[in-house]
Amino acid sequence: MPERSRLAAVGWALGAALLLLASQPARAFSRLAAWRIDADGVLELRTSPNINLDAFYLQGDERRGDRVWIDFPGSPQRPRKIRGRGAVREVRVGMPERGVTRLVIEFQPGAQLDPGELRLVGVDWDSWRLRFPIDEARFLPMGEGVLERQRPAPRAPGSASRPGQPRRPLRPLTTASLPWVRRGNFRVVLDPGHGGRDPGAIGIGGTREKDVVLDVSRQVAAHLRSKGVQVVMTRNRDVTVDLPPRARLANRSKPDAFVSIHANAISMRRPEVNGLETFYFQSFQGKKLASSIHNSILRTVRRKNRGVREARFYVIRRTAMPASLVELGFLTGRLDAADLADPAHRRQLSLAIAVGILNYLRLAG
Repeated sequence: MPERSRLAAVGWALGAALLLLASQPARAFSRLAAWRIDADGVLELRTSPNINLDAFYLQGDERRGDRVWIDFPGSPQRPRKIRGRGAVREVRVGMPERGVTRLVIEFQPGAQLDPGELRLVGVDWDSWRLRFPIDEARFLPMGEGVLERQRPAPRAPGSASRPGQPRRPLRPLTTASLPWVRRGNFRVVLDPGHGGRDPGAIGIGGTREKDVVLDVSRQVAAHLRSKGVQVVMTRNRDVTVDLPPRARLANRSKPDAFVSIHANAISMRRPEVNGLETFYFQSFQGKKLASSIHNSILRTVRRKNRGVREARFYVIRRTAMPASLVELGFLTGRLDAADLADPAHRRQLSLAIAVGILNYLRLAG
């Protein structure tokens, strides 16, 4: 049987919107305003503000490719089919039931998606993003409508508009805190998430994930190099780098450890959600690396402990060395956003991550 699964929709799927949608007339126009698939395989959506979306995946067979579809409230003005380009075979806009618009992206047979890597992310009140990670796939831009917002989006009642004051570290670190390792013995790949056309999460005060993680990663690299560790970075500036090239670079570099650095996000209506999460994939050494980094951060800065867990993120699943992905905090969290926007706090984070990596290398080698 083909595999069918519901995708995770995070960021702006607001529970309060369910009651609002229930009171809408069934003949209301679709809340889908525009969509576009870019050359990097990223689907961008513009919708009415503050709505819920449902996203699904269906595995293909020898005749039909994998399909992803997203349901929007409201009926389409006209059902239609759009001939696909590159890896996309066809895009359909239809009405599976009264009062629902369905956007279907069907891929060419043989273009296989991993549902574990598909995540529909809300990046603003009326904007969503979904990346299609397909190895060696060729995407050609296509879409309908205007993605740019035509007027300022309404602010949610009670939502945070700017970060508060950053918290003081628990145990401030300096470069003298960095542990000793044998110089020239180790190589580490650092992977600052997102970049270029992909800003990642956008949080309170407009702080962008791609900027935070690049700053932290550069500082981690400098600390590691000061201890004689060779460092390779998947990006060292604000450029677009897709997931497969990141994993390939790591595997070619044959490092002792791979660390991907990210920042989390959820709805702007949930500023109480804060905390540190660190991930690994089916590897005892990967778990040790993740735990070393996670515990070092918790000893250094004030952060809710959301745990070290196994996950199927592409860059830690497709790399052949001990690998970890760390989510530094929630850009949409009132506490974490203030910290992550603060250069002094980011300096402490970078030292804590470097200490965690060096402690792992010292014990592993």
